[in-house]
Amino acid sequence: MITVEHLHKSFKLFASPRDRLKEALTGKSHHTQHMALCDVSFGVQPGEILGVLGQNGAGKSTLLKLMTGVLLPDSGRIDIQGRVTGLLELGTGFNTELSGADNITANALMLGMSRVEIEQRREEIIAFSELGDYIHEPLRTYSSGMVMRLGFAIAIHADPACLLVDEALSVGDGYFQQKCMQRIRDFKAQGGTILFVSHDLNAVKVLCDRAIVLEGGHIVANDTPATAVNHYNRIMAKQASQEAQRQGEENVAFGTQEVVVTACQVEGQESQSHMISSGEVLNIHLRLKANATLEDIALGILVRDRFGQDVFGQNTHQHQQKIAMQAGEVRDVYVSVKADIAVGKYTLSAALHPSDHHLSRCYWWHDHLATFEVAGYRESKFSGICRLSCEFSFLTRVD
Repeated sequence: MITVEHLHKSFKLFASPRDRLKEALTGKSHHTQHMALCDVSFGVQPGEILGVLGQNGAGKSTLLKLMTGVLLPDSGRIDIQGRVTGLLELGTGFNTELSGADNITANALMLGMSRVEIEQRREEIIAFSELGDYIHEPLRTYSSGMVMRLGFAIAIHADPACLLVDEALSVGDGYFQQKCMQRIRDFKAQGGTILFVSHDLNAVKVLCDRAIVLEGGHIVANDTPATAVNHYNRIMAKQASQEAQRQGEENVAFGTQEVVVTACQVEGQESQSHMISSGEVLNIHLRLKANATLEDIALGILVRDRFGQDVFGQNTHQHQQKIAMQAGEVRDVYVSVKADIAVGKYTLSAALHPSDHHLSRCYWWHDHLATFEVAGYRESKFSGICRLSCEFSFLTRVD
């Protein structure tokens, strides 16, 4: 279990090394104070995964370093029951001149394992890392993915009560990422506590029970993963312009408003309603109005399921279709999507931005702009989220 109460951490910022020396010699202040974390409080129960979201500089790394003991807080309390291990930065605690096998010993000792525990689990660690004979090669010959494999294998076999996972899992091939995710789920099912820091919003939605959002060292959201992700998206959009004001309701559009969607209609091509069949074409009609002259506009749509998980998203930039509009111009846009997706309720979000994404600049973003429901199948039934092209072939052999 993890309990964090009223945590504060600040750093002294010096304009130059000279100012640092002046302060050390004279005792007079030559620095500015940067508050990295301010009155941060939260708890994580056994068997719970808490996601942590925030833009760069929000305080995520400082929080993890405080929780692992690398830094000490200015004030506040951190209570972690049981052994805590962290997979924070690739290569942390590793010696690149030693072999992978020797690094297992060194790193596991740093995590609090005894030499007896290390030897008992050495073969399991090597097998999970899938490094094979490379385990005896110097770590400097490893790729970043191989280092991640070894680091995660050691951390998960250290029998931690709490696991801190940073962005490291974004490295490595898809198969090993799935393997790590499954091990995290198993760890949770056994009552383990996990703090999961990631910019992979889908991973946060799928894995986490709750999520917090950090902004400027403060917790600005502590809610369900879907709600926290929407809050994080609003923060990223707010960066686009000082004029963009974060709205408290999910169903309010935000952005610079240089171009906006003034009307939206979603209906099935055959059903002529928001209730469609799986495999039916979904017709989306959006009306755009430009409040400024813009030469580069990308219109994007995003379909989410009832869990808030992203099912499908695409924009006109990815289709190599450039939109330019004059101030005051109104334009209708029609989007057709073959909704070969599972039965259930879905929401449609839409965004307007330059280039491929809204992270650097956002004209307009609206979560839950419209809803629709998939009921029944036009073609054969399937399992999962969506239908993929699939064929079965048979060959009869005659002996």
